[in-house]
Amino acid sequence: MFDHLLQKEVQDYIKEFKQELSRLAFSGSPFTDVTTKELLQQIESRQKAKAKLPTWFNTPNIIYPTKMHLEQTSSEATATYKQNIVEGKTLADITGGFGIDSYYFAQTFEQVHHFEIQQHLCDIVTHNLQHLPNKRFKSQLKDGLKAIENKTFDVIYADPSRRHTSKGKVFFLEDCEPNIPKNLDYLLQRCTTLLVKTSPMLDISVAIKALDSVAQIHIVALQNEVKEVLWTLRKRHTKTPEIHTVNITKAGTQKFTFSWNSPAQINLSTPLKYLYEPNAAILKSGAFNHMCGAFKVLKLHKHSHLYTSQDLVDFPGRRFKIEKVVPYSKKQMRASIDFDKANISTRNFPETVAKLQEKWKLQQGGARYLFFTTIENDKKIVLICSKIIDEI
Repeated sequence: MFDHLLQKEVQDYIKEFKQELSRLAFSGSPFTDVTTKELLQQIESRQKAKAKLPTWFNTPNIIYPTKMHLEQTSSEATATYKQNIVEGKTLADITGGFGIDSYYFAQTFEQVHHFEIQQHLCDIVTHNLQHLPNKRFKSQLKDGLKAIENKTFDVIYADPSRRHTSKGKVFFLEDCEPNIPKNLDYLLQRCTTLLVKTSPMLDISVAIKALDSVAQIHIVALQNEVKEVLWTLRKRHTKTPEIHTVNITKAGTQKFTFSWNSPAQINLSTPLKYLYEPNAAILKSGAFNHMCGAFKVLKLHKHSHLYTSQDLVDFPGRRFKIEKVVPYSKKQMRASIDFDKANISTRNFPETVAKLQEKWKLQQGGARYLFFTTIENDKKIVLICSKIIDEI
């Protein structure tokens, strides 16, 4: 099936290709039995897998799906996190895809059933499992929803496709395939825990209303970019959902947990000695008001999601030392901006980063960090800072 792609000279060409893909598209395939389209797919997807799927990238004779399929598949880092938030002996992956999640679930579950409705993806997963070290599951060419009809599992996992046949890329759960809200009762009757992966663009408050029985929501960021929102659902669960924010970085993992819509007190302050910027997972979760009580910090403004303290504290995000507080006016700015490069961020500020760079003739980069923001009494200021620890 893939013999023509697995020839040594073809595999060497794919691995060693360093040119622009447009050149290959223009010149065409150098092999008589491998099409240009096939080569482009393998090269482009393999290049994308280098950071996202290092095990696959470093394993010989791996066959890759299209770039579109690779974009929706989980990274190894998020798949590893996922395998630790559910437990049991049996798991059904009803939207199997490229099989990354099934591969990692198979390391902690005794039985993993990978159901994939598309023949070519099923064939690719079956082939790759012959070369990967973990062979503890098999890919089955079946419609996942139908395959579980007369069965029960400890966990059912679904990663609904976010590409609709007529609407293109979609974000509402009801528009994804399979339609989880429509099939929710059917799914919960066949498992103890339902785990659903959704787009980071999904509005959490809207999705909570669309789904019943939500026990936990995991917002997973990788290097401060939200990649997945994971939902664990249990039949007849009526308690307030627990929100887990996770930011997986090279330096470690930042975690913060709170209850959805639980009350929290905001304490405001003018800028003190240190500044804190929450990581992307916390910003996505809406846990802004919980930061003050949990980390003994003070908020600069109700709508400016920046925090300050006199003493340095641990914080799930970036930490800075405030070198100077500058009122936002032409006179003050001209007197204070005696450099031509800085990392600019805006929080609750009327001007964009691009406009500020042009206005103050600043290039992005360097060791200085400028936060253009609003504080109490709606005063506009600029915080000139130095980064303390490169956590993200």
